[in-house]
Amino acid sequence: MKEYFPALLFQRTFFAALLILYTVTVFAETKDIPTICQTDCKTPYGQVLGKDKSGVAGYSNCNSDCVIFEPNKHDGTYTGIKWQCVEYARRWLLVNKGVVYGDVDYAIDIWDKIEHYRNVQWDEKVPVTNHVNGSETAPKSGDLLIYAKMMFGGTGHVAVITEVDEKKGVVRVAEQNNLNQQWPSTHSREISLIKNGNQYWLLDGYLIGWKRADI
Repeated sequence: MKEYFPALLFQRTFFAALLILYTVTVFAETKDIPTICQTDCKTPYGQVLGKDKSGVAGYSNCNSDCVIFEPNKHDGTYTGIKWQCVEYARRWLLVNKGVVYGDVDYAIDIWDKIEHYRNVQWDEKVPVTNHVNGSETAPKSGDLLIYAKMMFGGTGHVAVITEVDEKKGVVRVAEQNNLNQQWPSTHSREISLIKNGNQYWLLDGYLIGWKRADI
């Protein structure tokens, strides 16, 4: 029995050291997160909420009041402040379309201040168009849904249309910092789509319309 004691002691010491290292790491990471980003969280800050069909992950921002000015990058390209709605939309466009839009203070600014996207590979301008909710242009995958200032105390919101199901009469969107809940599938939520005459309507409060890149 004695000949196994050193090995057992080493094993216990090793696992104890691992536990201490894990505790210190978690404490350090938590300490860097402001209290507001640890309070009334729907899900813990930084937790993966889901991925759309292209594999772009959405992360929890805890709640809509949480802001940590930590930039995020994808393959060296700046995508925005973690884990804001503006960051997700820009990252989704980068991954799926190879384009990004410029800096904005708030999500609502994407509607009237962004006049073009930029092709990252060629550093060229990509034309964009705005289509108000109820327009004759049907929404499609890749469009950005822009919401009015009344959402989130004046900042608005942006989500990405990832699927359009005309048969079911819905569009599916991916986003960050809205519900901050686990996604039910490869989308964060569904929005009803109806056609009235030649007009297309998405039945979602405060929605201004959709922004489309000419790609």
